[in-house]
Amino acid sequence: MKKLLFLFLFILASASAKSQVLISLVFGDKLNSDKIEFGLDGGLNMASLSGVDPSSSANNFNLGFYFDLKLKNPSWMVHTGVIVKSTMGAKELAVYSLNDEDLDNSFAEGSVERRLGYFNVPILMKYKFSDKFFAEGGPMLGLMAKSKDVFTKEISDKEDLSYERKIRDLYHPLDAGLMFGMGYRLMGGNGMNLGIRYYEGLVDVEIDDKGADVRNRSLYFTVGIPIGKGKLDQN
Repeated sequence: MKKLLFLFLFILASASAKSQVLISLVFGDKLNSDKIEFGLDGGLNMASLSGVDPSSSANNFNLGFYFDLKLKNPSWMVHTGVIVKSTMGAKELAVYSLNDEDLDNSFAEGSVERRLGYFNVPILMKYKFSDKFFAEGGPMLGLMAKSKDVFTKEISDKEDLSYERKIRDLYHPLDAGLMFGMGYRLMGGNGMNLGIRYYEGLVDVEIDDKGADVRNRSLYFTVGIPIGKGKLDQN
């Protein structure tokens, strides 16, 4: 339990500037009812880009809030919300020209990490096999918040040379795809949700259509923490 609490606090600290999440913590108990469960959702995601070669997956933290909307059939519900901090992209991309001779020479033997920041909204149908196990799937929509390429080159064991280039004008502002996952609910179905989800983008996010389609992919390892549910159960 202490390890999970530490993970949650670390995730929360990494996105402290996100006022939506802070508001959620303050008013979470007001958002829970017998028809809706509200909480925070966060963890680790391993993002990659199809159609970009060479590249490898990049590890990032994600954080957001969720709503589980309960349906008439108690086995089914709709899982939605907003992943406020959600970085897509990839690392170890090939270095390309920055149209600056000094910069090109400086990063000639370096690498590039592409960071595509989105506000993601999953709309998933969630099925409970029991009070503990569940599966979910459906579309996820994304709105790009910011994006950049980070050029790095190791110049010593303790220091890296770094340069950032904004690339938002090279990408479409919207993304869409499918997400599927499964999970386990602690404390007999009343505690935290531990889950794994996979997202496969269905649209080419690059504006330049000359090359192969570039699509977002990401594997999510998540911890869902209901806010205010304990107070609701006591009423």
